[in-house]
Amino acid sequence: MNARRNTRQRETILEVIQNASGPLGVSEILERARTQIPGVGLATVYRTLAMLKEGGQVLEVNLPGEESRFEPGTRHHHHHHFVCQTCHKVFELETCPVGIPAGSVLPGGFRVADHHLTLYGFCPQCDVRKAA
Repeated sequence: MNARRNTRQRETILEVIQNASGPLGVSEILERARTQIPGVGLATVYRTLAMLKEGGQVLEVNLPGEESRFEPGTRHHHHHHFVCQTCHKVFELETCPVGIPAGSVLPGGFRVADHHLTLYGFCPQCDVRKAA
């Protein structure tokens, strides 16, 4: 019975991450998982995330000055993130706003292998210019 419960918890946590519009923090994962499994605990979420990360089912996203967030491991394509400064949600951007290909040489002789970009601003729901 306990193994079945753990499987249900794993499946629920993975589903929460897969259905999100961007990477989620642990507290967001816990809150959303509790809508389906009210008794799920924080320690279970951490253990499950470690297991899912080890198995490649989730990726850890590290944003400057933020707690770790998690997104599906199936998102191996090149993408960046946008952090709303009002609601603090993190969104996945499908396009690369800088377009610097690997192998490019920057001034000073720096050769680019890869890049990760985090943009900050206001999501469409929080953009105060819409209300003005």
